[in-house]
Amino acid sequence: MSGKRRSIVNRLVAVLCSLASFATCSLQAQVVHWVPQQVEAAIVARSETPAAGGGDADVTIVEFLDYNCPFCKKTAPELQKLLKADRRVRILYKEWPIFGDVSEYAARSVLSANWQGKFLAAHNTLIGAQDDLNAKSQVDSLLKGIGVDLKRLADDRIKHAAEIDAVLDRNAAEAKGLALRGTPGFLIGRQLVPTALTLPQLLQLTTSARMSQRGDGKVAPAR
Repeated sequence: MSGKRRSIVNRLVAVLCSLASFATCSLQAQVVHWVPQQVEAAIVARSETPAAGGGDADVTIVEFLDYNCPFCKKTAPELQKLLKADRRVRILYKEWPIFGDVSEYAARSVLSANWQGKFLAAHNTLIGAQDDLNAKSQVDSLLKGIGVDLKRLADDRIKHAAEIDAVLDRNAAEAKGLALRGTPGFLIGRQLVPTALTLPQLLQLTTSARMSQRGDGKVAPAR
């Protein structure tokens, strides 16, 4: 990026930070990396689970998560606030269970709940749990509390095991391809952000993604 163009980017980021009342304006420079457009397109092209948010969204946020990740849990309410504040955002949740057996059981259970039409409800319940998920029975109890049929869930985990394996394998491959080292990892438009985020930061990144999509060249550097 040329010095002049970098200066434009830095000034724009400063304005966005100010508008969003964002306390630390170093996010773009130190954390955010831009991925090629074809990489973003490939990741969002096929989703096996429903997205949260509006059907006419113009910005897609992809989150790689683990249900026992404290930073995923920290960001979860901020994402819900974003969905309320911006109706043109949608979120694709990608289970990437890296915290052990119970995390994998939780991920498989949420994916299995999709065959009951309860994927998002199951996701919100487990990611919103205040305590760590230390036992499979704890996962079952939480899902039962929102009306998930546990017998059907267990059957679907077996019946659709190959499909669930394929989803988890794809998620892990995408995370590895993005060089993510842990959860959470966010892809907001073409912006890769491997850290927990606040609502002001999410607003800033969403605005930046929209400006990039316009093709004005003022935000997204050529990569």
